[in-house]
Amino acid sequence: MTNKMLKIERLLAVSALAGVIAAGTSWARAPFTDEELAEQKAALVESIALGYDLWHGSRADMTTNGLACGNCHPDTAASNPQTFPKYMTMYGKVIPFREMVNWCIENPQAGTRLDVDGDDMTAMEAYAFYLHRGKEITPGLASEQTTPIVVEYGTGFARTPTGIGVDTKP
Repeated sequence: MTNKMLKIERLLAVSALAGVIAAGTSWARAPFTDEELAEQKAALVESIALGYDLWHGSRADMTTNGLACGNCHPDTAASNPQTFPKYMTMYGKVIPFREMVNWCIENPQAGTRLDVDGDDMTAMEAYAFYLHRGKEITPGLASEQTTPIVVEYGTGFARTPTGIGVDTKP
């Protein structure tokens, strides 16, 4: 093959690659619309609200003795979800936050553990992590990486209980 033919082949290869790249960009999805972002935020807020209700005792199957997560960890205090996964002596191994939530439900609360892949556990995590995040609720955009900011005090997620399954008598 002559030097001239090699140059032509390289030029054709580069042109073909540029064509593939150009075509690929037309296949990419457009960024989220304002409506889509609003829907995502609403879904996240709804999950956090469910987590709040669960954390404060809205489900009878999560306790048999009247304790709720909020009795020991009001506003998720001292739950430190941002420090997980971590080694826990009661397990003798490193565990994720959701396993710690289930340990508390099964032991101090004497309740039935949540499905670790279920919506209720996701809601518990959403509530706990949100309070330790220190940032406005936003959809999880891959293009926005943020540094965690721990909420050191305050009520964090301001919400009143729905009263579902909650005994309001002192």
